[in-house]
Amino acid sequence: MLLSPELLNRLTPMDLKARQIVEGFISGLHKSPYYGFSVEFAEHRPYNPGDELKHLDWKVYGKTERFFVKQYEEETNLRCYMMLDVSSSMQFRHFAEWSKLRYAVHLAAALAYMLHRQRDGFGLVPFDDTIKDMVTPKSSYAHLIHFFKTLEGILEVYDKDETDRRKTASADAIHRLAEQVHRRSLVIVFTDLFENTDRQEHLISALKHLRHNKHEVILFHLLERKSERALDFAGNRMVFRDLETGAEMDVIPAQVREDYQKRMREYGHQIRMACSEANIMYEEIDTQEAFDYALLAFLNKRRKMM
Repeated sequence: MLLSPELLNRLTPMDLKARQIVEGFISGLHKSPYYGFSVEFAEHRPYNPGDELKHLDWKVYGKTERFFVKQYEEETNLRCYMMLDVSSSMQFRHFAEWSKLRYAVHLAAALAYMLHRQRDGFGLVPFDDTIKDMVTPKSSYAHLIHFFKTLEGILEVYDKDETDRRKTASADAIHRLAEQVHRRSLVIVFTDLFENTDRQEHLISALKHLRHNKHEVILFHLLERKSERALDFAGNRMVFRDLETGAEMDVIPAQVREDYQKRMREYGHQIRMACSEANIMYEEIDTQEAFDYALLAFLNKRRKMM
């Protein structure tokens, strides 16, 4: 079920939105080849040779004709840190209903809901050029509500003030987290990579720092693909404004589109290859699309970590 941003905007508070996003996603999985994920996600995992037969769930087998065993508390002790870019560039939107920040906040809320269902710990690390107030990972329901309220507060503070210039320093924030977190964890980074065009090596070095410390990493690169990757604007002349510095530039999109798209492809390829070499999951997320692709990527990573 595809839930549009317009519909989700009518839902309050955040916990209801997160539940609707996840339940809509699971409903879609029931109708797809990935049906097993929705069963595994809740309280089960696939049967492996050597598992005790008494733990098989025959009701699930009756529905799916696949063997699953029930999971228990000690099997689900993942700790997840969600690093959320709150810099000014994340306020951008043109074609999409939501800014990149608002999209990332709702994706983080949905992931927290899923992690809570798995009894995994989840925390939040907002950052721009420095780490803001960190929410330490926990797995309780009270913590989930606190997590949602924190996300709502971020939207109230950061998603409306277009006069505040908040620059990004993803690499610095990631290095700092790597130094602070000593227990093996999953780190999910939500960012538009805005400041890293000329500092790609710094970003990759920071992500490798996490990997060196035995953390699993997912990099969600959020962008509005139609505008930011394709430069698909109509009209002869436009004025582009840097949301982090306020600098402006007159551009005729048709004159620069081909070269711009080529450079964007090269940059994306470089990031993707560097992440692949470091065994980091890189996913480009279009803010005009549903959350399903990102949620499925997360479930793939979660399954591999079990």
